[in-house]
Amino acid sequence: MVPRTSTPETSPPAPSPAGSRCVILAVGTGGNRYRNGLGRPVWLPCVAYAQPMMRPASKHERALPAMLAAPGVQLGFGLAALLATAGAVRHDRVGPREVRAFRAVNGLPDSVYLPAWAVMQLGAFGAIPASAAAAWLAGDGELAARLLIGGTGTWALAKAVKRIVRRPRPVTLLPGIRRRGRDASGLGYLSGHAGVAVVLGVAALPRLGPGGRALTLTAIPLVGLSRVYVGAHFPLDIAGGAALGLAVNAAAGTAVRRYSTRHRG
Repeated sequence: MVPRTSTPETSPPAPSPAGSRCVILAVGTGGNRYRNGLGRPVWLPCVAYAQPMMRPASKHERALPAMLAAPGVQLGFGLAALLATAGAVRHDRVGPREVRAFRAVNGLPDSVYLPAWAVMQLGAFGAIPASAAAAWLAGDGELAARLLIGGTGTWALAKAVKRIVRRPRPVTLLPGIRRRGRDASGLGYLSGHAGVAVVLGVAALPRLGPGGRALTLTAIPLVGLSRVYVGAHFPLDIAGGAALGLAVNAAAGTAVRRYSTRHRG
């Protein structure tokens, strides 16, 4: 006599406890019922696996990054921060809070100099053609134009703002600072390195993967901190440079997009 076989019957998954937020991933949750050769049901043990269910992003959470990336928001915030920092600096003195922040970074050990110098080059003028060339070689001509225009514009405008505000370098306003590397010449407010780092980094962010975005968001503030570390700028100089870079990035991005759209059409 040939034993009778049948397809397995699987009971539905057991409901999750009330109030729990999980998804049950199971093979035969509650047991799989088979029929043996005598036609009797046999319950086989099984294992249920559970993992937390990711809460979907709300409408407001999805809208916030898009709002912050809007050129109008970046331009308005950058200009407001630029005016605020420019109005806060003085030609002949430095506020106590800014002095404390400056000395906390400027007083770091000399062993930090080499990595700080390397990071600082990401805001140097040479980073502008280098990043634009990298984008061009990668086949992204629009990003290359945006990097070249935004970076050069930020560098030039930083020189113009320096002549308007005319804040001296830290060595002139504060005694006992630690100067490292080649002495910075000219005026202090604002930092061209910080501006270039922001305009290049923010422009490239949408084209980068998660790892590249994380590295860029880490490098941008480190460029500004490195300028404080070597004694070239006060914290408000860095904040003003970052604000300028954000505003120029918004303007350059809008101009390049309009030009590309017009010529594609």
